[in-house]
Amino acid sequence: MVLVGDVKDRAAILVDDMADTCGTICHAADKLLSAGATRVYAILTHGIFSGPAISRINGAGFEAVVVTNTIPQEEKMKHCPKIQVIDISMILAEAIRRTHNGESVSYLFSHVPL
Repeated sequence: MVLVGDVKDRAAILVDDMADTCGTICHAADKLLSAGATRVYAILTHGIFSGPAISRINGAGFEAVVVTNTIPQEEKMKHCPKIQVIDISMILAEAIRRTHNGESVSYLFSHVPL
């Protein structure tokens, strides 16, 4: 793994579509901290968190690992206080409604329902 750019004295945000065993994302967090990042956050669409994922996250230097609720996280959160969940049910429901009615889904990029 090679880090490109300067992260010294900066907060770093790792963005990924999904994390399963979290080996790669935890390695990336360690690399960023070693390069001088002051804080590391992970933002994930799907937190699968299988096998050693929870112990890896707990052992890594993350401030927080933020995931959507596409997969239930209640049990994982009991064992890992770094996991935070964002509810995306309203935006998914609106995207489905718009698709069903033949309306623009790209409208949601600038008009997020709360």
